[in-house]
Amino acid sequence: MTAEKGAIETAQAIARGETTARAEAEAAIARIEERDGAINAVVVRDFERGLAAADAADARLRRGERAPLLGVPMTVKESFNVAGLPTTWGFTEHRDYIADEDAVAVTRLKRAGAVILGKTNVPVGLADHQAVNPIYGRTRNPHLHDRSAGGSSGGSAAALASGMVPLELGSDIGGSIRVPAAFNGIWGHKPTYAALCADGHYFPRTDGTNPPMAVIGPMARNLDDLVLELDLLADVPLQPARDRAPGDWRIFLMTAHPVAPVAAAIVERLEAIGAGLEAAGAKVDRASPLLPDLGAQFGDYMRFLMIAITRGMPQADREATTLAEWLAMVDQQARAIRAWTAFFGAYDAVIAPIFGTTAYPHDDRPVGERMLIVDGQPSPNGLQLAWPALGNYPNLPGTSVPVGRDADGLPIGVQVLTDRWRDHDAIALAKWVHQLAAS
Repeated sequence: MTAEKGAIETAQAIARGETTARAEAEAAIARIEERDGAINAVVVRDFERGLAAADAADARLRRGERAPLLGVPMTVKESFNVAGLPTTWGFTEHRDYIADEDAVAVTRLKRAGAVILGKTNVPVGLADHQAVNPIYGRTRNPHLHDRSAGGSSGGSAAALASGMVPLELGSDIGGSIRVPAAFNGIWGHKPTYAALCADGHYFPRTDGTNPPMAVIGPMARNLDDLVLELDLLADVPLQPARDRAPGDWRIFLMTAHPVAPVAAAIVERLEAIGAGLEAAGAKVDRASPLLPDLGAQFGDYMRFLMIAITRGMPQADREATTLAEWLAMVDQQARAIRAWTAFFGAYDAVIAPIFGTTAYPHDDRPVGERMLIVDGQPSPNGLQLAWPALGNYPNLPGTSVPVGRDADGLPIGVQVLTDRWRDHDAIALAKWVHQLAAS
């Protein structure tokens, strides 16, 4: 992790007159130009308009205005509409599509004073844990260039981890915020479903509804910036974290899944965290009769996901989805939500892997053919969706928290999940987890 200033620190320095928005934008542009050549994270650059926005921020400051992000340079995921910039989602057929208005989240960030310098890379259709597409090429992990930066918000996470910008905006339907955050050693939060407005995060040339389970959310190099961005983007104020002493926490530690294997280095880190929580007085369980059937829910999630992202259109392996079939899937998701609500009657949070390994080598085979090597044993890469599905399928909030590195020096990240609308509880526990991992 770099030592560059965070978003709040930058905004405060500008407000005190120690620097200017123009100077911070120029410094961020210089970092992008210096560091991004080998990484390829910031694939749409809007430096001229960014500098004009920085000048406007300085003018606001001279008029006595204040805003939480006034003058802070940042980038956003390519899939968000930014007026005047392309939104392609990596599809060559949409290479020429230019958005004519900002996404709601982008509008809110600009209103808070953020200076948008460009957009960051994604996989085609946002449908991979690697950020590579035929328009912009491949994003590489800043920690080890032959490894994935994650996806689909891979460019976002890489831009943060390399210190080019302090703040980013991502989206998540299958770990697309949390997996890149883990692979790059930064913070990411998948909010409760529908807590943040996703308008303007549309498939190119469309303006329909947000798919089930899909959310947008904040990504940052430090936790305080993550919290600020989440609160700025929330449609309504999210409940504050409950005031809990260490001994009040009831935590479920999950180190295994019936579908997705996990590397020993990640399990060891989770167990060390669990031991630290127990030593502080927290109740930590590793088994519970209340835990939903994870294998069955993963199967339900995959069917729901495939129908949601294809909008039920016929595919090579299935007919078009009927209304009755779709409503049955919605009913099944509702049952899963109720099962997790019951679970969280006994527990405050789950701590679990977000992916079974650290960042894996680039692999250009079709997703369905890829094999992931977990402690020397091959396993289908696609099964790892089971870990992010823990949050996506029942609409739970989840915070990806960096907790150390493996033997190759690659970041290890885990996720903290809580009941719906308890986003700040997840973040509060993630903070404690991070502190334990660093001690």
